[in-house]
Amino acid sequence: MLPSCPFCHISVPSAELERHANNHFVEDELESDMELAIQIALAPPSPELMDETTSDRDLYAAHSERSLGQHDSDFNHNLPNSRKVDDQEMSLLIGSQIKSTFYNVQGGLMALIRRCLELENGNAITIVSGHVDHYQSNESEDIGWGCGWRNIQMLSSHLLVQRPDARGAMFGGSGFVPDILSLQRWLEVAWKRGFDTYGFDSFGQKIYGSKKWIGTTECATILRSFGLRARIVDFDSMTSKQPLNHRNPGYKLAGKQSHGPMDKFLQRTMNEDSQVGPSACDKHLPEKDCHHQGKNQGKIYGPQVLVDWVWKYFACEFDSRLDGSKSVLISEKTPLYLQHDGHSRTIVGIQMQKGKCASDHHYSLLVLDPAHRTAALERSLADNNGWQKLIKRGTHTLKKPQYQLCYVDPGIAHGVEMEQLKIIDSILVEL
Repeated sequence: MLPSCPFCHISVPSAELERHANNHFVEDELESDMELAIQIALAPPSPELMDETTSDRDLYAAHSERSLGQHDSDFNHNLPNSRKVDDQEMSLLIGSQIKSTFYNVQGGLMALIRRCLELENGNAITIVSGHVDHYQSNESEDIGWGCGWRNIQMLSSHLLVQRPDARGAMFGGSGFVPDILSLQRWLEVAWKRGFDTYGFDSFGQKIYGSKKWIGTTECATILRSFGLRARIVDFDSMTSKQPLNHRNPGYKLAGKQSHGPMDKFLQRTMNEDSQVGPSACDKHLPEKDCHHQGKNQGKIYGPQVLVDWVWKYFACEFDSRLDGSKSVLISEKTPLYLQHDGHSRTIVGIQMQKGKCASDHHYSLLVLDPAHRTAALERSLADNNGWQKLIKRGTHTLKKPQYQLCYVDPGIAHGVEMEQLKIIDSILVEL
């Protein structure tokens, strides 16, 4: 009687039994390798990574090890085993993320904007961010739902160029802005590390490959997971009856459990003085007021509250230099991610047309809109013709009852502060 295989119980000759049994292990390894190959195939490598030398790959590994070694205890502390992010998962994400493509403006888009602003006539002071690349929504990729991701890309482009500390901390030290699918993976990793657990659950613990709307909360979650001090400020009209869920524009939330106008998961703190600027700025330019303002002197209402906040955000670092001869100043502050019902944009600066007194000043936000074509922006700016209608937004255009801003304070958080950043909160300012 022939002996049987201990694994499949098939009868085989004695001389063949050992070879037959060993084949089972080879088949298991092959199956495992095939599963891994399929996972890698579903995450195609960046074209840049395909042409990398061995030393380039070692550099990515070194970035990965440095980031993990620096923040591992912060990211995985007190998390359930099912939600911890291990070194292998991080290395795979860093190595497989894809660099996002964008229309590269020769000399930089912000340089063109500054040139046109300097050519304008009038008694104006303009403050603009430094480097910002414009990321437009593409019909084949994200038209109708991707504006939030595009604003994250614009904000990231600034941080990677303007802040060396952020460049080393963001996206595993890759030094580039990832595409939307890669950003979705980074958001999932941030959730697993304990950042914005309410958002994690609200999205069904998955975002990769979806076309769900996201907003400033998700932007802050990604950036905070890198140790960046991303902050959120809400502006809410007194006439607004219900909070707005930016993840589903147009859908009004009801119920006392809702915390704020834009995101029901935010922990809110009330700003007692609606004219107080961001946390990193305690100074603003003193203004001469007109006498006819009477009992309402100094009070600001409606959308002017938001514009005034933005002015103070950009202006506070210049102080007395705002009275100088230079009409266009470059700020070290990050651009602002501006969210409202149905759409979001990136504020890259603000212009003040001076009047006879403070109440006569007119302000225009300078924005980059993901819905605009970068090539059209470049042509309009290069010709100095019609660019204002694409970039300038006056106070009268702010007609929504609720807005939300995200910005990034200087520095990189560690230890206890990283734990605190996991709770996404905001400051509420009444319009």
